[in-house]
Amino acid sequence: MAMAPDVVVVLYGFRSGFLDVALPHAQQNARHPPLSQTQAPPDGFSDIEEDLLIFSNKMKDAQNAPSDNIPKHQAQWPIFQISHQRSRYIYELYYEKEAISKQLYDWLLKNNYADALLIAKWKKQGYEKLCCLRCIQTRETNFNSTCVCRVPRAQMKGEDREVQCVSCGCRGCASTD
Repeated sequence: MAMAPDVVVVLYGFRSGFLDVALPHAQQNARHPPLSQTQAPPDGFSDIEEDLLIFSNKMKDAQNAPSDNIPKHQAQWPIFQISHQRSRYIYELYYEKEAISKQLYDWLLKNNYADALLIAKWKKQGYEKLCCLRCIQTRETNFNSTCVCRVPRAQMKGEDREVQCVSCGCRGCASTD
């Protein structure tokens, strides 16, 4: 299937199969937009801008890293981990350290600097250490259950209690660990 170089194919899973959707390159990068020129960031953004830039540079490095010698599902693990770290950083600044304002927090979520759905799960009991949303989606597993990384280590059977999630590379995100 020949496409223009500025088109990316995204697969959306459904129960009956997959649906191919071609998105222009500009929409693919819409997840991490540059600063909006119409709306200036709220006060306090300059204090965390350097840290967010470090996360952005790590993300670019992870996206551009060669993935020739590793399995296909493992190629995205660094991207998931950096996204998780950036979301956790913003979550801790607002909820635990109370170092940023509500306006700045909302602005960061609106401009996709953090995963708002993942942060919403972190606020619920039992999901405080959740690694990614894919690990709690029961549709994507063989037995309609959550991912193996959600099982507490104390409840693991057998000698091998070190597991790694296929979706994101997590080694355990149960709240009781």
